Amino acid sequence: MPQKTPEENKEEFIRIYKECITRKGADKLLEYMLSEESDFFTAPASTRYHGAYEGGLLAHSLNVYYNLKAYLERTRCRDTFSFPEYTEESIAICALLHDLCKMNFYTVDMRNTKNAQGQWEKVPYYKIDDRLPYGHGEKSVFLIQFFMHLRRDEAMAIRWHMGFSGPEDANTIGRALERYPLAFALHVADMEASYFLESTE
Repeated sequence: MPQKTPEENKEEFIRIYKECITRKGADKLLEYMLSEESDFFTAPASTRYHGAYEGGLLAHSLNVYYNLKAYLERTRCRDTFSFPEYTEESIAICALLHDLCKMNFYTVDMRNTKNAQGQWEKVPYYKIDDRLPYGHGEKSVFLIQFFMHLRRDEAMAIRWHMGFSGPEDANTIGRALERYPLAFALHVADMEASYFLESTE
C-alpha cells in the first residue's frame, strides 16, 4: 500500500477530527494544533525508533486511530468477551490525541557522522527538548483538558496508553488496564503501530 504524503495525512487527520470530535472546545484545540505555536503536524513520533521523520507523529496518530477501530471491531465478533461500545468521538479523541505530549517536544540539531565514502559530514537529527516535563500520557491529558473535557475512560486510556512499557508501578498499570478496557485497547493499537507498522528495525 503506497504511503501517503504528509499533506494527505494532514487533510485526513483534519477530516476525521472534524467529523468525529464535536465536543465543546475541540475546535479551539484543533486551531491551536494548526497554529504556528504547535509543530504537531510536522513533528516526529520519536528520535530514532518509529516515525523518526518529519510528519511521523501525524502518521502514527492516524495509524493508531485505524488500529483502534479495527481492534474494537474484532472484539465484537467474539463469543466470550467483547469491549464495551465506544462512540466514534471517544475513539477519535483517544487515538488522534494520545501523543499530543510530543507536540513541541523535539528539536533538530546537527551531528558529525561518516557518509558512504567514509568522510565525516554534518547531518541533522532529532533530539528531545522537553519544555513541559509532565510525563507522557499524563501530559497529553493535561494539554487536551486546557481546551475540552475528557470523560474518565478517555482520560485513563490516554494516560495509560504506554501500558507496561511505561516506567510506572506494574500493579498500578495492571489495575488501570483491567478497570478501563479502552486503555488496554488503545495500548494494543499503539504498540501495533509502533512495533509493526512503523518500526525501522
